[in-house]
Amino acid sequence: MSVNGVGYKVFIPNDVMTKIQLNEPSELFIHTHVGESILDLYGFNSMEDLTLFELLIGVSGIGPKTALGIFTKGTSDKIKTAIVKGDVALFTSVPRLGTKNAQKIIIELRSKLGSLQSLDLNENTSESQEIIEALKQLGFSPQESREALRHIESEGNVSDKIRKALKILGKNSRKG
Repeated sequence: MSVNGVGYKVFIPNDVMTKIQLNEPSELFIHTHVGESILDLYGFNSMEDLTLFELLIGVSGIGPKTALGIFTKGTSDKIKTAIVKGDVALFTSVPRLGTKNAQKIIIELRSKLGSLQSLDLNENTSESQEIIEALKQLGFSPQESREALRHIESEGNVSDKIRKALKILGKNSRKG
């Protein structure tokens, strides 16, 4: 990458590589990793990806190259889903990442992902959008629908989840 004639080596996930076009301006969200004898740059397409990367390298035993390797296994949504669901296999498929460190990632980040509203997994899946749309057609606002969705367990099909959401929304309307 070149900025005003100065060249920089930036480590990026494969999906970022496919979106960058030669000789075209690109915008990346950068993490600067400073070590004893290194200064490396890691670039991402979105602030959400950068935040997830920084959470990953915050786990003891996970370095920036291993964290970048995790991004080769899927999108940030897929990675977050693997953390929340405890999918050790996704992480152990990354070179230099064993079972113990995979479990450590899941244990340490599961609570952090659950507590960050901006990283809420339920709102961005196509299934969740389908449920929100169905509830909207039944007269509920998108905000009410998302709130009900947060209280639904992830098991079950779309119809089951809509029924559960309706029960929650029915209880809430009786309270008010």
